[in-house]
Amino acid sequence: MIETHGTTLLEALESAKNELGTENIIYIKNKENENSFNVKAISYKELTEQIEDYLSEVIEYLGLLVNFESNVREETINITMYSNNNKILIGKNGQTLKALEILIKNKVKKDWQFTPKIILDIENYKERRIENLERLAIKVAKEVRATKVDAELENMNSFERRVIHNKLTNFKGVATESVGVEPNRHVVIKSTEQK
Repeated sequence: MIETHGTTLLEALESAKNELGTENIIYIKNKENENSFNVKAISYKELTEQIEDYLSEVIEYLGLLVNFESNVREETINITMYSNNNKILIGKNGQTLKALEILIKNKVKKDWQFTPKIILDIENYKERRIENLERLAIKVAKEVRATKVDAELENMNSFERRVIHNKLTNFKGVATESVGVEPNRHVVIKSTEQK
């Protein structure tokens, strides 16, 4: 993290980008007076390293070892973790993973008054989960289309429900609807053909 000053915000930001050697920065600005701006800035790379350090500390309390594979794409921080016990880090239906993601986002927001898009994954769990949900959506949609009997899926979080809705958007003969109240919200796959 660095601090820079300038007579305009743009000047202070350019100074921060030059000092950090990158265009991709996160900053907090303070206007000290009419002619002076103070900027605290950090590069996405450095912020990613801080997130990894914080995650290491938290995960160490669980008695686990973890390695990271990270990248920043289009102002999104992607961190994939590999541990000696991925099942514990993932948790039931990805609940521990989701909690870690919320914890990190809250920490960054507290430190920077800004939350970049942060995506945590554990050994490609999310990718596999999406594939499984899409297979389930197609399978159930085919059954609903064949039997013309609506089907209710298990309770899912908003991300998982969106995967189902998106997969079946152009699937002929069925429509999807989310029903219920969180945390018991789920997708219903309905037949659009007459019985």
